[in-house]
Amino acid sequence: MDIVFIKQLQVDTVIGVYDWEKVIQQRLFLDLALTSDQRDAAANDDIKLTLDYAVIAEKVIKLITAQPIELIETVAERVAQMLLDDFATSSVDITVSKPGAVPQAQTVGVRIVRSRS
Repeated sequence: MDIVFIKQLQVDTVIGVYDWEKVIQQRLFLDLALTSDQRDAAANDDIKLTLDYAVIAEKVIKLITAQPIELIETVAERVAQMLLDDFATSSVDITVSKPGAVPQAQTVGVRIVRSRS
């Protein structure tokens, strides 16, 4: 199976559990990997037969910024479910990173892998 990916998709949004986090925007970075057979798209050189990176990025950003979220785990689950529901992918691998959340670390995050039921 082929993998279409987006690395380090930057999303500025309201994210966090502490009161001070609920009134500011913080930056998240997402790595997305979607499994999908890309042979037809390649053979026909047709974007309609592939997973359009721009459309995926736009939908992910819109989903994450639509309302405040407390946990990056929630972000990852919502993104995974939307990708499985809206795109021709059999599985997704999502990493959400929140730089600056722990001062002693470059970044912290969560990685989930989900498949179509």
